[in-house]
Amino acid sequence: MTDVSAPRKRAPSKKSLETKARILDAAEDLFSKRGFDGTSIRDIAKQAGAQVALVHHHGGPKEELFHMVVARRAKPLAELRLKALEEKKAAAERDGRSELTLREILASFVQPFLEMTLTEGAPWPAYGRLIALVSADERWRDIAAECFDPTAAVFVDEIADLLPGASRTAISAAFVFTVSGMLALTASSWRIGAVAREQEQADLAETLLDYSEAGFLRLCKA
Repeated sequence: MTDVSAPRKRAPSKKSLETKARILDAAEDLFSKRGFDGTSIRDIAKQAGAQVALVHHHGGPKEELFHMVVARRAKPLAELRLKALEEKKAAAERDGRSELTLREILASFVQPFLEMTLTEGAPWPAYGRLIALVSADERWRDIAAECFDPTAAVFVDEIADLLPGASRTAISAAFVFTVSGMLALTASSWRIGAVAREQEQADLAETLLDYSEAGFLRLCKA
């Protein structure tokens, strides 16, 4: 039986939602540029044009706010990756193939992230830099485990099915190396041109897939 006397929670107002979005956007940008330790709640409030009390209200202590910022885009990113994987499976079935290629599996994981963080006009450029920081700092292993490991496990399973002779450790190592390359592109793709000493614009996503595919096959002895 429903307790009709229990007070109903009011839905947040449009203004409240807009304020929270500004705060999370500001936090994402500053955390990605200055790191967790170099960013203060006061900095976030100033960039968001909000009072410090509102930052605490919408995000809690700095650690909770950092977690919220990382988690905010993790679910839609996972959905994009899994959708890409299912679309490639459907295309393979139409072509009469029973399984995906290794490159198709890797592309389903890598390309959605790069499209959202690295391409011209990408909507999440700061998020790519932020995740590179999260992945490099063991303090955030629990956040990474919660936000990214479930999706990573799906892709590792797909690759393990494709390469049944390879050990889980070898597949996981190759996968982490691929993720590291992907994050390096979002954080410092400019280094490629600097090291090459030329302005030629390569297709970085395809270059990464070439590198990762070859590395997987070598490491997994496939």
